[in-house]
Amino acid sequence: MNGKNFLSNLVYSLAEKFLSIPENPAKDLGNPQQILIVRQHNQLGDQLAGVSLFRAIKEKYPLSHLTFIASPLNYPGVAKNRFLDHTFVFDKRKIFNPFYLKKFLKLLRQKYDLAIVPVTVSVSFTSNLIARLSNSKIRIGPKCLNGKENKSAFLFDRRVEIDWQKHPDSNVADRILDIVRPFGIDTTEFASEISFDERDEKAAKEFLLDLTNPGNKKVIGLHVGAAKSQNKWSLLKYIELIDRLKKKYDASFYLTGSNKDMEEINFVVNNSKVPMKLCINKEIPVLAAIISKSSLFITNDTGIMHVAGVTATPQISIFGSTNPFNWAPIGKNKHFIRRSELIDDVTVDDVFSVCEIILKEIND
Repeated sequence: MNGKNFLSNLVYSLAEKFLSIPENPAKDLGNPQQILIVRQHNQLGDQLAGVSLFRAIKEKYPLSHLTFIASPLNYPGVAKNRFLDHTFVFDKRKIFNPFYLKKFLKLLRQKYDLAIVPVTVSVSFTSNLIARLSNSKIRIGPKCLNGKENKSAFLFDRRVEIDWQKHPDSNVADRILDIVRPFGIDTTEFASEISFDERDEKAAKEFLLDLTNPGNKKVIGLHVGAAKSQNKWSLLKYIELIDRLKKKYDASFYLTGSNKDMEEINFVVNNSKVPMKLCINKEIPVLAAIISKSSLFITNDTGIMHVAGVTATPQISIFGSTNPFNWAPIGKNKHFIRRSELIDDVTVDDVFSVCEIILKEIND
């Protein structure tokens, strides 16, 4: 046994000895008003795809107060979410800062009727521990995930077996609700949501000002980057697609991304004859507002795909290694293209033909 495994086993053993609570099979939660949700380990896309959980809770308990513990990575997607009453960013790097720690402990000491730890692709011991340390009457969490035991399930009194394999093509917006469905919490509306205010609307209009004209020129946004290399469609194909769209529709284009995407963005800009505006490092609500005012948005399978997914703007998401039925945005005019596990098996013709259908409908 190496040192890392030894330390991990020691932590689990100590947590089980001092923090274990008996399992309670009851499904009646009463009428919880103060509810804590801990999801500090998921990235932006995972979080945005799981907004249906917030909606379901508010539909079941409309007067409840929802406190959400986020991570620095997924917080931007919920910063102004209308279903959340309070959001706290859990940053492990600050945990030894006495001022930050005091604020965090104060949050955990508040009285909660219910604490929930949702899961998608992995179990987070840290999230489970935070829920256990909170001053909650009831704690709901995963008993197992896809047949694999949750070694820290002892931190919850209400333990739920989660198995995505039973419904392999279900969308994550549907899956996320399995943690609370046994307790009568559910919704029929799975669409994600980002709230943006007048300031965000104003910033969006200013960004798009020189991309539109009285002739109603089409504005097309593209996201050419992705966190995972296997989710990146060929930049040469993006360049060819942009060129064909420009020739047929005389559209205006902008590219979204952050500093991490600049290598891909610069390649497209420097190797294309079509002028493009850059939409870099925008706040998520501002970005959502910009996309909402566009004619079409084309993206790889990545976090920004989910940002575009909350808008009514027609969207094409290009998939390779992941299952689009699990991860593609849900809603009208939300299209995905996948040929195989290799994203570059998707051709420019594949994407362009869908663009033609969408843009023709806009004209009609």
